[in-house]
Amino acid sequence: MSSTVPDLEALRALNPAQQPDYPDRAAVDAAVARLRTMPPLVFAGECDELKDKIAAVSRGESFMLMGGDCAETFAGVTADNVRNKLRVLLQMAVVLTYAASVPVVKVGRIAGQYAKPRSSDLETREGVTLPAYRGDAVNGFDFTAEARVPDPQRLVDVYNSSAATLNLVRAFVTGGYADLRQVHTWNTDFVRESSVGEQYELVAAEIDRALTFMQAIGADPDEFHRVDFHTCHEGLVLDYEHAMTRIDSRTGTPYDVSAHFVWIGERTRQLDGAHVELFRHIRNPIGVKLGPGTTADDALALAAKLNPDNEPGRLTFITRFGAGRIRDGLPDLVEKVTASGVEVAWVCDPMHGNTFEASSGYKTRRFDDVIDEIKGFFEVHRSLGTWPGGVHVELTGDDVTECVGGGEELLEVHLGERYESVCDPRLNRVQSLELAFLVADMLRNA
Repeated sequence: MSSTVPDLEALRALNPAQQPDYPDRAAVDAAVARLRTMPPLVFAGECDELKDKIAAVSRGESFMLMGGDCAETFAGVTADNVRNKLRVLLQMAVVLTYAASVPVVKVGRIAGQYAKPRSSDLETREGVTLPAYRGDAVNGFDFTAEARVPDPQRLVDVYNSSAATLNLVRAFVTGGYADLRQVHTWNTDFVRESSVGEQYELVAAEIDRALTFMQAIGADPDEFHRVDFHTCHEGLVLDYEHAMTRIDSRTGTPYDVSAHFVWIGERTRQLDGAHVELFRHIRNPIGVKLGPGTTADDALALAAKLNPDNEPGRLTFITRFGAGRIRDGLPDLVEKVTASGVEVAWVCDPMHGNTFEASSGYKTRRFDDVIDEIKGFFEVHRSLGTWPGGVHVELTGDDVTECVGGGEELLEVHLGERYESVCDPRLNRVQSLELAFLVADMLRNA
């Protein structure tokens, strides 16, 4: 892998998919030039640490929890919002670690998840057709001609919002909030009233007892007081990712310093495409989303191009088949990739293959479908003797009503009560915690 990164013009010449159609190229160049002067959001050494952790996932020694917003918004960068998302991930991680006795690699879909691929470039409402909303990184959510014009200045806003979010996350995870002795306080408000909240309290009480015992014998390791927490997002807008790619002073190799882990989406993983071309040069751990149309040959070709040295921890395949297709589609993929000796961590995205439109017009997902896809993922890996390495979930720390089902038995009629996502439906905090307990059971059996 060379230390030279293809320049932006070379990438643009490859006709990259899913890019904003900016009206003013000079304004784009100005925004990119501004971003190139900004300090890194993450450090190369942190990316290397995460790569080592993902290598352990690929060996079956730990489990990766990836979770966070479908699409972050600039308005959502508040202390409460960031803490709520972090809190649900910490709760899920504690359940998985304690109930399944396996180390959990925590990666937040946070501080950078501002751009979304869309199946259509245009959106029509009541006879009016405008460009689709592609996330706050590109244009505004309001359905007006003015809001929907792609604005490159928003890329600078992505950087600033990500920096503010990361600053908060780092303060929370090192400043005492992530201390294991806080495990009860994470279970406040509406979660405590639910049956899954009661189940969590039992785990928290057991952890308390274990901590008291450890203290009594004089053990108080640093790991009890802080957590390692990494960030990820889809590396979609090439102008931004390229501007945030820097040569590491230690090694002379390029890293995308916008996040520890970036992934290529299902719609942009063309082997000869611009995203694969950029990603094959950066040294971060990276992921590729694989949908039901992926063949084993596709996966092997992607691995050969993105991880030619077959470095453990470098590549993660994130499968998104849908509950109805995973048991048929995944075995051939996993079997052939494993047989070829490719080093890869397998992670299940149980969200994107299970979206449907409710009769009320809201996009939603059934909690049972989400769980069924994860079950199928575990079954396939168990039958092949391979390791189900993790889950990648769209979730929020709030009491929203976006996905139906779960212990709270949310129905389609409830969707309108608190539907706050600007793009895809997310699990709320109770559903996320419920998912963690169900996955912990599967892990124990794996």
